[in-house]
Amino acid sequence: MLVTMKDMLADAKQNHYALPAFDVSNYEMMRAVLETCEEERSPALLMGLGVDLQGRNLQLLSAMVRACSEFFSIPVCFHLDHATDFEFIKAAIEAGFSSVMYDGSVLPFSENTATTARVVEYAHKHGITVEAELGHVGNASVGSISETGTDTDPGESLTVPEEVARFVDLTDVDALAVAIGTSHGVYQKTPELRIDRLDQITAVCNRPLVLHGGSGTPDDQMQNAIHHGITKINIYSDVLFALNKGLKDTLNTVTNPSAWPFLVYESSMNMMKDVVREKLRTFGSAGRV
Repeated sequence: MLVTMKDMLADAKQNHYALPAFDVSNYEMMRAVLETCEEERSPALLMGLGVDLQGRNLQLLSAMVRACSEFFSIPVCFHLDHATDFEFIKAAIEAGFSSVMYDGSVLPFSENTATTARVVEYAHKHGITVEAELGHVGNASVGSISETGTDTDPGESLTVPEEVARFVDLTDVDALAVAIGTSHGVYQKTPELRIDRLDQITAVCNRPLVLHGGSGTPDDQMQNAIHHGITKINIYSDVLFALNKGLKDTLNTVTNPSAWPFLVYESSMNMMKDVVREKLRTFGSAGRV
């Protein structure tokens, strides 16, 4: 059964660990996360990304996660990641997502605040947790095969601490994603997290804090961010790398064009589970169930 993200993050905040949140694009990614979380006795925080949720895929992916969650004994949350359209968020809630994110981070403060408050009002009426973003976490290298990245200086759009308390008061958002030096995707150079900025944010914010762009960020920096208040860290590219490398290695050696899918995916599944397991242990969520 699905649960909301609110209870998961409350425990993480109280006990000073973070939940890795994994975007899952298909059945294999979902199963790798759920099985590993069960083995490690960690809550499972799965996310759906807009590119994977077009058309009826919104209902199909949600139905798959909801149905599969019934076969595991750990808490499972299915979170809508980086939604920018209010009608799409409403559709996701109707489809069965237990948590949503509204991303108005590229908008002016007043517009981001107003729309976030509208999303929160609607979602809370349906018992759904809301995450928002203040400051903007840009892209390193994401998406298409030819993508080379757009943001070279994530420091240009860091979260402004003076805006945080006002934003939370005006929106009543449940969790806040902050920009402290990470980027989405595959880094072109090693990031340097602004822990000083994070400390300024935690001093004025009583809500769980979220770090996007966790893939490729060094473990010691993420553990330091957790120590200073981060309770959720988004992971996608690291799992995608494992999925794609496993498939590539297998398909480059397979001789039977009719090889069974479970054999084709076997290496990918093991590699993805290794990534998930490492994140659960590094962030401290293993053994929490």
